[in-house]
Amino acid sequence: MGHAREAAGKPVARGRWVRQPVGRGRLCLIIGALCATLSLSVTMAVAIGPVHIPPLDAWRIGLAHALDLPRGGWSQAHEHIVVHIRFPRVLLASIVGGGLAVVGVILQAAVRNPIADPYILGISSGASVGAVLVILFGMLRSWGIYATSAAAFLGGLTAFAAIYLLARDRGRIPPMRIVLSGIAVSYLFSSITSFLILKSKAHIASQSVLYWLMGSVAGARWEHLGLPALVLLGGTVYLVLLSRSINILVLGDETAITLGVRPSSLRKQLLSIAALLTGIMVAISGGIGFVALMLPHAVRMLVGADHGRILPVAMLVGAIYLVWLDVLARTLLQPEEIPITIITAFVGAPFLLWLMRGTNQWSQGGY
Repeated sequence: MGHAREAAGKPVARGRWVRQPVGRGRLCLIIGALCATLSLSVTMAVAIGPVHIPPLDAWRIGLAHALDLPRGGWSQAHEHIVVHIRFPRVLLASIVGGGLAVVGVILQAAVRNPIADPYILGISSGASVGAVLVILFGMLRSWGIYATSAAAFLGGLTAFAAIYLLARDRGRIPPMRIVLSGIAVSYLFSSITSFLILKSKAHIASQSVLYWLMGSVAGARWEHLGLPALVLLGGTVYLVLLSRSINILVLGDETAITLGVRPSSLRKQLLSIAALLTGIMVAISGGIGFVALMLPHAVRMLVGADHGRILPVAMLVGAIYLVWLDVLARTLLQPEEIPITIITAFVGAPFLLWLMRGTNQWSQGGY
């Protein structure tokens, strides 16, 4: 029992892609460095584009708009670009990147599988069905700007409910059954999305949906930022408070029960939070793949296997990562934009092959 409790406090890392948890002092340095990097990334991302804007001017314009200060020596065109186009877009990219990274962390912990992400488990596919119903058929339009987010969340929740019912076995939810059920649900909801697009008579809207399904933060507006930011921060704080229980869960169901954690109940909480975060992020950015799969592994290599450390660091790393991917998406082929998932796939596919080659977890079936 004593060894089990020690393992819960300091999770035992298995495989060469996880290190022992870093100390609090080093964790604070890492978080501070990531916050500074995120601020610099946001500044540079706002400045980079077809119209170059000096980084200092970008912040002066943003602060003047936020604090209602008099206009300085910048042009009205620069002010419009910064305030109404680039700043909301860059901030949305950081929110979505942080949210997807957090989702990947909790899904991989919940099912104790290194390849778990919202796509493999079907939650993203369910959220996509909900969003497509709003975009193509106008469902929930009375909800205004929250219609797509609400529908995507309901779709993700429906997919989660289907996974839960299919995976449930005599009151338990075995991790492998969750993965297999998620794959089946993912294919089912993907086929529904394809059918809806096929039956839609709005061809222009259908093309927009196909582009949206590949992921983009273009067209972001300030009113789009509040709900996802609130959900991301609130969800991450709640998960950090659950971090000790999550650490115990990844040690195995028998150990978790011995230490007073109910695996099925905790998995239900984690999957529900994943459905909420995924639904919100998919609704505002479309289907952005590989972020939730890749980044948790990179963060574990950086800070170790303690989820109290992994979660805040993953949120910051995900934010930085997607900000720069969006910069590439809108600058590589100017004036055209590349859907973000095309870029994440170029990076993520080699990473997945490295993960298969570099860890013995695949043969063990463990986390």
